[in-house]
Amino acid sequence: MKKNTLSITIILSVIIVISSAIICFNLYTNWSSKTVEQDSNVASLTNTTDQKDLQSIIHEAQKNVVQISVETASSEKTGSGFLYNSNGDIITNAHVIEDAESITVTMSNAETYKAAIVKMGDKKDIAVIRVPQLINQTPVDIASSEKLGIGDEIIAVGSPLGFQNSVSIGIISGIDRSFEIDTFSYDNVYQISANITHGNSGGPLINRSTGEVVGINSAGIDESEIAFSIPIGNVIEDVTEWSRSVSDEELIYPVASYNINSDPAQMQEDADYLISYFFESIKIHDYINAYTLLGSSLQTETGYTDFRKSYIYHISLEVSESKTTYLEDDNQVEIITDVEVVHVDSENEPETRTYTFTVGYENDQLKIIELNKEEVSD
Repeated sequence: MKKNTLSITIILSVIIVISSAIICFNLYTNWSSKTVEQDSNVASLTNTTDQKDLQSIIHEAQKNVVQISVETASSEKTGSGFLYNSNGDIITNAHVIEDAESITVTMSNAETYKAAIVKMGDKKDIAVIRVPQLINQTPVDIASSEKLGIGDEIIAVGSPLGFQNSVSIGIISGIDRSFEIDTFSYDNVYQISANITHGNSGGPLINRSTGEVVGINSAGIDESEIAFSIPIGNVIEDVTEWSRSVSDEELIYPVASYNINSDPAQMQEDADYLISYFFESIKIHDYINAYTLLGSSLQTETGYTDFRKSYIYHISLEVSESKTTYLEDDNQVEIITDVEVVHVDSENEPETRTYTFTVGYENDQLKIIELNKEEVSD
């Protein structure tokens, strides 16, 4: 009797163990085959397409947007343009360079060059000019043939009233607008809400979502939020053909009469812009761009790696005050600037530093010739 009872107990135990193992195996197999649902907001963020940072889009666009200074027989005028290929070709409006006797382009880093005319439109208000010194420089990103729709966000970059690399933000407020101004026909263009005035003409219209150029800003109604931009898809075949069909030997250079060293007031204005652009590049962590603004002697004294190390640990940097002085004897500009810096090791306590810049011409280009900085004690 005892043997039978023991045998039954052993058999039941074995059955229970085997059953438990089978149940556990089935549960594991079923669990591992299921897809885990992501209810977390943090997790879901990884599955969305992030819109590009606005400050980064603007900074990258500004590198290839130029201010165009034109002298005619009777006047001077200012417009804008943008580098669109690696051959040094710049798209602008035909009315910007119409009747030009001299064309000068100023880059975002204050470098200035003479430009040659590649070709101008007769009816379309577009033109291409070329600066051989810009060959192999990375151009803007051109959008595909897809057109924007009403409500899409855009950015207009240019030099309104001579204020270089100014930015206006708005939306596409109308499409397929057509009209004529003087001898030019504007067919199926964008109407935009971004403010455009004299000097903006020829500058790029940028898609806020992608950072790509989608149009050429061409006309605006004064004291209103109504402006017009030619879709890039309407003209890209024309400008591409023009660029391919003209060699450097065939370029037409208008007679030069502009002396970049002749105007102290303009030099001070350009120097202020250069230093502002220097700090903007640092703030956006574009240390290479900031380094290119230094003159050759400064670059010899401080290599790029050491230059980058002196700024990479800044959490924030804000310019608070500047004083600009023209040094007549040296044809240079001195700019003294107070800057509040929060360093990674400063426990978020700002430090005030005084930067003293000497800006002058090197090989006919405006550069930072000297740079000194010191911490201001309390």
